[in-house]
Amino acid sequence: MATKTVTDASFQSDVIESDKPVLVDFWAEWCGPCKMIAPALEEISEEMGDKVTIAKMDIMENTDTPGKLGVQGIPYLVLYKNGERAAELTGARPKSQLKAWLEGEL
Repeated sequence: MATKTVTDASFQSDVIESDKPVLVDFWAEWCGPCKMIAPALEEISEEMGDKVTIAKMDIMENTDTPGKLGVQGIPYLVLYKNGERAAELTGARPKSQLKAWLEGEL
């Protein structure tokens, strides 16, 4: 299962109202660390797609949601469970650390 693109318009239905946990990656095209973790998130999405949806939101194209959430730095990963923020992580990490963190939060 590939990562899912989320927009300001779809955030409520895709993330808040999701029936399974959603990890949202707030990123931007110009962000080097964001590009570094993108392949790892794709792999994690393939490996854990039955347990969690991995979603990506471009903060340059979608400014409302990151603004409301107070996104200060990227990459910024937020795990939502039952429509609520359950965990967050700022900055790039190796795939092994990202996956271990996510597994520990699910």
